[in-house]
Amino acid sequence: MIAKAEPMVLKKVTKTYGSDAAGAPVILGGIDLTVADGEIIAILGQSGCGKSTLLRIIAGLIPASSGDVLYRGQLVTGPMPGIAMVFQSFALFPWMTVIENVAFGLEAGGVAAAERRERSLKAIALIGLDGYENAYPKELSGGMRQRVGFARALVVNPDLLLLDEPFSALDVLTAETLRGDLMNLWTEKKIPTRGIVFVSHNIGEAVEVSDRIIVLAPRPGRLRADIRIKLPHPRNPDSAAFKAIIADIYRQLAADIGRAPPATLRPDAPTGVAYYLPAAGVQPLLGLIDVIDDAPFNGSAEFAGLAEHEGLEMDQLLVLMQGLHLLGFADVSDTSVTLKDAARGFHEADVQERKRIFGKHLLQHVPLIRRIHKILTEQVDHKARENRILTELEEHVSEEDAQAILNTAINWARYAELFSYDYNSGIFSLDPPEA
Repeated sequence: MIAKAEPMVLKKVTKTYGSDAAGAPVILGGIDLTVADGEIIAILGQSGCGKSTLLRIIAGLIPASSGDVLYRGQLVTGPMPGIAMVFQSFALFPWMTVIENVAFGLEAGGVAAAERRERSLKAIALIGLDGYENAYPKELSGGMRQRVGFARALVVNPDLLLLDEPFSALDVLTAETLRGDLMNLWTEKKIPTRGIVFVSHNIGEAVEVSDRIIVLAPRPGRLRADIRIKLPHPRNPDSAAFKAIIADIYRQLAADIGRAPPATLRPDAPTGVAYYLPAAGVQPLLGLIDVIDDAPFNGSAEFAGLAEHEGLEMDQLLVLMQGLHLLGFADVSDTSVTLKDAARGFHEADVQERKRIFGKHLLQHVPLIRRIHKILTEQVDHKARENRILTELEEHVSEEDAQAILNTAINWARYAELFSYDYNSGIFSLDPPEA
């Protein structure tokens, strides 16, 4: 019975930050997912929606807070034989040679030395690294190091292969080559793997190789859509059917952007300073306003066309869309973004006028910045410590998210000259002090 079970089944899987107690910030909420034999599944979603966390739960690297994770009918309580994972960061041991890195998992599993060497050499050859067995990671390019990561995963003959954005740290051509080599191994059945689940931020990549695409909604991460791709291989990115699937995915991903204001990570947190702030830089935001305002868009753009025009990945584009919407510079609906009157002609203003307009929108639309500015204005010395603000934020979100939210607020407010911040002392101040 176990042999016939699906490779992976997730039932109502949730993950909370720090504590499982009621009210703890939730990163994943009630995920149901089944991986069938012969399937390649891509997981897409906005930055911070829990994609990598979900993959690590599947791998048994971190536990779910509630729900069941089953591999071939067995409850996953830790790393399981038959499941292997490739990481974005290569994660190689710099003091080990290529063959030593590849053989590490086999050695930890008690495989005899002779068999370790034979299987490692076979995996290295399979992934195209013959001749580099005794090289160290520092001698290899990024693409070659990631090939070592793949060889290390494949050497254990995985039944289920998990990939956490394995191509995102590589240049476009290297990523395309490595992705093609992996797909050849899969389609030609040169590896025993019967299921692949990978996290990606590249929509085109996901549509090109996947049988299904899982779209996660953010805060907390939950299943937004399960899209089956029935196009035959090889797939033509210029075909109408291919582009229609991409447009549908963008529609699913953008569904939460137009909901103002974005929710905090804890569902019951009160409206206030702990709103999620996308990590969008000021200059990219201003630059995108200029691009949308100018030809060929003239104030309104489709996501897919804008991403292609500017060479933006999914995460980059969505973060900027969130920023423009949150700050009141644009309306986001379905698959398009339209500038509001406040942003039209923005690029024609001089630097100081831009700062004034940006600052006005910050105080109007970002409660955290308004809160910090009010504190500084009311203090006799017009100063306040960072810890005071972080303490307020951490009542509603995790320590890591509190710092990320504050960092975005600092970057935005410093550009608008609403207040200053000294990273060495952690002190906010009005400069010059305002009455």
